[in-house]
Amino acid sequence: MLQSPREWPGSELAERLGVSGRTVRTDIERLRELGYPVRATRGSAGGYRLAAGAAMPPLLLEDDEAVAVAVALRTVAQGVLSGVEDVSLRALAKLEQVLPSRLRRRVRALQQYTAPVPADRPSPTVDTETLMTLAAACRDRERLRLDYRDHAGTATRRLVEPQRVVSWGRRWYLVAWDVDRDDWRLFRVDRLTPRSPAGARFAPREDPEGDAARYVAGKASAAAWRHRARVSVHAPAAAVLERVNPAVGVVEPVDAGTCVLDTGADSLDSLAVHLGMLGYEFTVTGPPELVAHLEELAGRYARSTRPPSPPGPAPQKSPFPGR
Repeated sequence: MLQSPREWPGSELAERLGVSGRTVRTDIERLRELGYPVRATRGSAGGYRLAAGAAMPPLLLEDDEAVAVAVALRTVAQGVLSGVEDVSLRALAKLEQVLPSRLRRRVRALQQYTAPVPADRPSPTVDTETLMTLAAACRDRERLRLDYRDHAGTATRRLVEPQRVVSWGRRWYLVAWDVDRDDWRLFRVDRLTPRSPAGARFAPREDPEGDAARYVAGKASAAAWRHRARVSVHAPAAAVLERVNPAVGVVEPVDAGTCVLDTGADSLDSLAVHLGMLGYEFTVTGPPELVAHLEELAGRYARSTRPPSPPGPAPQKSPFPGR
């Protein structure tokens, strides 16, 4: 109860636990002797609550909470954050030592009989200290100067007002207001280096497009597209939005029964698959290479449903050899 983010009056603790007020006070003193920093405030709105301490006291975890923590530590140890692998494994070893035997067997079973599928391509690692610096700057609303390398390796110096740190898959992104460009920008965390000290404070802003995660999904995908298209879809925008992930494209309403899908993909084949899975009629006017590719696919699909032509009669052999 004390670990919940509220204060508990002694009388309410006594009533909830079915003990006397004296027993509550005695138990509070025992917790303090064990290292729990229990803070008490006086007054009608006061009570007891667990405060942060210099040393971490023993944790009281339910069975499912203990298993969840163990799984999370194992996942972090296999992740892309550099510098925390050994720390995560040490913390996991300490947790296992204090787990009851029934839970220890469950956790070890998860470790021994589960295996992650390696990524199809190596993922960039992210420095933990960099991630903490960015998160702190977002929290404190402090400007940051960054050294940043784009996908071509070109280095630039940026002055930004950090908004959010967003993880997507195995990559981390910083969403920030670029002061010099007077607009929102997206930065890959593995490509930036914060410079200290931190800059001046800035006034908070709303997340770009109202949702930083949605903004990252759209911008990061579009940056990787080799082929783009604006497609007229003959369906209401609300219906198309139910089938289009923000990472796939942006839907713009035209009228009650038509919308425009701004989309793209790494290949024409992938783009054709996305359009085919919409489940609605659509019209493509460009780019020319996409139109040609869809025409080729349409012909291939049409031929695939036609029965094969019966073989013609075998040629007759001439009774006169050599003729």
